[in-house]
Amino acid sequence: MKELHEKTRSLVRKAYGTVAKRSVSCCSGSSCCGTAPAASEGELGLSCGNPVAFSKIKKGMTVLDLGSGAGKDVFIAAPRAGAKGKVIGVDMTPEMLKLAAKNLVKFTARTGLKNVEFRKGLIEKLPVKDGEADLLISNCVINLSPDKPAVFREAFRALKPGGCLVVSDIVLNRELPPALKKHAGLYAACVAGALQRLDYLGAIKAAGFKGLKLLNDNKYRSGGGCSDPITDKAAKALDGAASSVTVFAQKPGAKK
Repeated sequence: MKELHEKTRSLVRKAYGTVAKRSVSCCSGSSCCGTAPAASEGELGLSCGNPVAFSKIKKGMTVLDLGSGAGKDVFIAAPRAGAKGKVIGVDMTPEMLKLAAKNLVKFTARTGLKNVEFRKGLIEKLPVKDGEADLLISNCVINLSPDKPAVFREAFRALKPGGCLVVSDIVLNRELPPALKKHAGLYAACVAGALQRLDYLGAIKAAGFKGLKLLNDNKYRSGGGCSDPITDKAAKALDGAASSVTVFAQKPGAKK
């Protein structure tokens, strides 16, 4: 199992490392990688939602972004957290972290804020202390993990009591054909590795979260078409099979 997990991570690193090197948007439309409007730094068109828009970020909060990539959501969240707050981005792809560091220089020059930090690590084993974050966000990344329940357990550990999780992701509405489940490009595109809807929500509950809410729910429709290796085939077969959702959940307890 460990070997299979690392094989999956290697596939994802390779695909997203390629995108980071090219530093271009992959697509448009309603596919996994392209529904949110462009941001000034870190926009590679790799999102499936807009978790920051659904998050009530307050000044002084510590925000943790799982799979932060080039930093788009981190840079959107940072001004909302303010100078006394902090936004931590975690990513496992060296090329993405390198690009995020370059974007951070631009962000700091533009805003004067020094409240952003990027850390290398796996989202199944977060490089953060217990209860370090007030809010955890993620944008089309958890479904890339080979062990999604472990991600949600780590999210629970990383949050303070009373802290919230707001994640955008892809879930399946029906089983995919076997050939598509093995399609490397579709896995990297957040689709082939996605969980069934009830299994995804069940993994969040099993980690200990309460008060689950679906904040957004859109079915995948073909026609979004991408030209880069992350999403390139089988659009018709995926039509209606998957949905982009944004989920809210809370860790029980009062914030200290």
